[in-house]
Amino acid sequence: MNRDPELKILITKRKIAATLKRLADEVRRDYSEKTPLLIGILKGSFVFMADLVRQLDFPLEIDFIRLSSYSGTQSSGQITLVHELPTSILNRHVLIVEDIVDTGLTTTFLCNYIRQKGPASLKLCSLIDKPSRRKIPVDIDYLGLSIPNLFIVGYGVDYNEKYRNLPEICVIGEE
Repeated sequence: MNRDPELKILITKRKIAATLKRLADEVRRDYSEKTPLLIGILKGSFVFMADLVRQLDFPLEIDFIRLSSYSGTQSSGQITLVHELPTSILNRHVLIVEDIVDTGLTTTFLCNYIRQKGPASLKLCSLIDKPSRRKIPVDIDYLGLSIPNLFIVGYGVDYNEKYRNLPEICVIGEE
């Protein structure tokens, strides 16, 4: 019988809201005079990115790229470009918006891909960091929260395409 796994709240809506406000203040400080291009990584970052940009009160542009590296609860280690970036980023100030930095493989792949396209600057904003899972070092310029090695869902993060719509971040585990 197929049953949904047990979910336990790890990060509340209130904590997410406070983290978003802090990150928006940091991004505003560095980008308010630059008209940056924010690039969200689909599908996971869409909720975080939507809430973040609504708190930014200066001109900016938005685009999305889609990469894949997960199968179930494990990173496959193979990064696939599913949807290429349609916008030119030559001489643009680019801010990558990530839901979670885990092994660092996907983030490093994307940063290298974007650097090859000649941006004026490139920075990374991530809501969640799991440093204990890191296989490749990653510098996160705007970091929301660090968590231990737990499999999470909610607030855009999924498990087999489910649970993205949860308003808080939950730990997922089998009963």
